[in-house]
Amino acid sequence: MAQLWGGRFTKETDRKVFEFNASLSFDKRLLECDIRGSKAHVNMLMACGIITEDEAELIISGLDGIYSDVTSGKLEIDPGQEDIHSFVEAVLIDRIGDAGKKMHTGRSRNDQVALDMRLYTRDDIEAAKEALTGLLKEILEVIEKNRDTVMPGFTHLQKAQPVTLAHHFAAYFEMFKRDHGRLCDIYERMNYCPLGAGALAGTTFPLDRDMVARQLGFAAPTANSMDSVSDRDYLIEYLSALSIIMMHLSRFCEEIIIWNSNEYRFVSIDDAYATGSSIMPQKKNPDIAELTRGKCGRVYGDLMALLTTMKGLPLAYNKDMQEDKESAFDAMDTVRNCLELFTGMISTMTFNTDVMRQSAAKGFTNATDAADYLVGKGVPFRDAHGIIGKVVLYCDQNSKSIEDCTLSELQSISGYFDEDIYDAISMEACVDNRLTKGGPAPAAMDAYIKEAKEWLRR
Repeated sequence: MAQLWGGRFTKETDRKVFEFNASLSFDKRLLECDIRGSKAHVNMLMACGIITEDEAELIISGLDGIYSDVTSGKLEIDPGQEDIHSFVEAVLIDRIGDAGKKMHTGRSRNDQVALDMRLYTRDDIEAAKEALTGLLKEILEVIEKNRDTVMPGFTHLQKAQPVTLAHHFAAYFEMFKRDHGRLCDIYERMNYCPLGAGALAGTTFPLDRDMVARQLGFAAPTANSMDSVSDRDYLIEYLSALSIIMMHLSRFCEEIIIWNSNEYRFVSIDDAYATGSSIMPQKKNPDIAELTRGKCGRVYGDLMALLTTMKGLPLAYNKDMQEDKESAFDAMDTVRNCLELFTGMISTMTFNTDVMRQSAAKGFTNATDAADYLVGKGVPFRDAHGIIGKVVLYCDQNSKSIEDCTLSELQSISGYFDEDIYDAISMEACVDNRLTKGGPAPAAMDAYIKEAKEWLRR
């Protein structure tokens, strides 16, 4: 099939050049966006008197037929076309004749591609937000069920202070909530319509760009025709946000992998989200968590590929920009798959709460609370810190926990200890007394859960 731009050329494109130049293999997923944009453009051409009503109806009917035939399998996308835009136009002309040749009036492939990518990205942002919301709901369900589940909190992968499983999961709720907010920001910033920018300098046809923008749900037309066709900031922003989502998923997966190990046994991953070993029959591997962690680097790579592609491009459009699509599509697909699988894994995971409680009771997680106890007795904090350090050293040398020490043992280190020390350093007291906003106390978590539910409703 002849190329739509072939009039100026006297010989056919070399086959290898055509294959190198073509984008149909990956931009065919833009079919629906391309037809949606073309229909809005044709409606505007008719409203502006550039084409007749009969021509517009014929074109729109033809476009609907192409989309229906492709999606039903009746029409195969012709690999001999350079891209999806050329394919649609060529088939349209073949089906309806000269009226189809008028569809492209006042439009360049540059602003057409720019529009299609914005439409596709905008749709994907909405889908990503929905996937994030699903994950946030699952996390909140775990939070609600585990406000009293004591577990150790860590710094440097060492036990630090007792917290709750609800409090730990709430940290990830906050991360993914910020991710959701970033997607909303990007959507708002990118929601401007580039159609009508032409190749780079607009057009002499009296187009109504505002009408097209309204039809397609954009806030307004883009403000500069050169920027309209050469801007990929919105994609870079989106891939940046997707990279952050993957970073958060990767951190979460790392913890689940550790918690799932024989040494921790904090969680049990459902059989549906684990795999076995080809040689070791006892193995149950957290492959979904590990693959998600691994795919984080892949999405980072997609972002770096796009940043590198754009860094040296002069205005306006350059063919390099065709390289945006494979990176963007890969990142979009990867993040959506990871979000959906991770959500499923979380929703089916079993939490071994007794093991968590026992782990929190070991490793001196209540040492800070013991120091706070001494401060309450009038000991300056720095002195209290030193006293408890000596208590921990004593316990370490004698294979004891602080609460295992007799009162006389504690008083041999400091006379400020009394019988009430044991109530002050119980796991429950250590958690319940941390009532500050954002803390792990069940009362603080109740307020947090209420706010989280309200945020999800909004």
